[in-house]
Amino acid sequence: MTPHLTARIDGLYVGKVADRWPGKPPSAIQKDIVAGPQDIGPHGFVRDAQADLAVHGGADKAIHHYAFDHYAAWEAEGLLAQATTAAAFGENISTIGLTEDNLCIGDILQLGSATVQISQGRQPCWKLARHTGQDKMPYLFQKTGRTGWYYRVLEKGTVAVGDKISLIERPQPNWTVRKVTQARLTKRIAPAEAAQLADMPELADRWRAAFAKMAAGQLREDTSSRLDGPSAAS
Repeated sequence: MTPHLTARIDGLYVGKVADRWPGKPPSAIQKDIVAGPQDIGPHGFVRDAQADLAVHGGADKAIHHYAFDHYAAWEAEGLLAQATTAAAFGENISTIGLTEDNLCIGDILQLGSATVQISQGRQPCWKLARHTGQDKMPYLFQKTGRTGWYYRVLEKGTVAVGDKISLIERPQPNWTVRKVTQARLTKRIAPAEAAQLADMPELADRWRAAFAKMAAGQLREDTSSRLDGPSAAS
């Protein structure tokens, strides 16, 4: 039985590609609040942009949703100066009541008039550290599990602040966003479970490939480019 989960859309945010840090590639992690109905196409909000399409955006990472529920904890830990305004982490959607613990990979949700599906959690990168001004933020994202999640778009539509986002189908009730994301980031997962995730059709293709390697015992992965940035890895 699919649980009844509904939240109000409290904020919608989009960004443009810009040069933000000397010696580093451009980024669109800066997201600004938008008003009125927003069109959602196959690759997310029509007005939104991503700088590096090799690792950001695309069908499996069309929209990033972050729980505003986590902001108070970040503020209490001294990592956000004021936890009153969302999009500190480059998210597109902000709500209260939906988290990595009560949502699952593969969940299908009604987002305004669009239909979306959770495809994966977020793998934090060096841009998150630069954007927040906290060098340890990518590590802390991984440690706390407060990463947010991505949607793929199943049916295009529109959404506005004040609209609802509601769970309508849950094909993978045993695999919460937190459980799968922590397994992906820490590689602490039994080979049999990794094999299950490698075969999960709702999971993003790149994560399925990563879990296939884990199932085969291949646990080494070079994360320097993601965590330190291209210049540091070269």
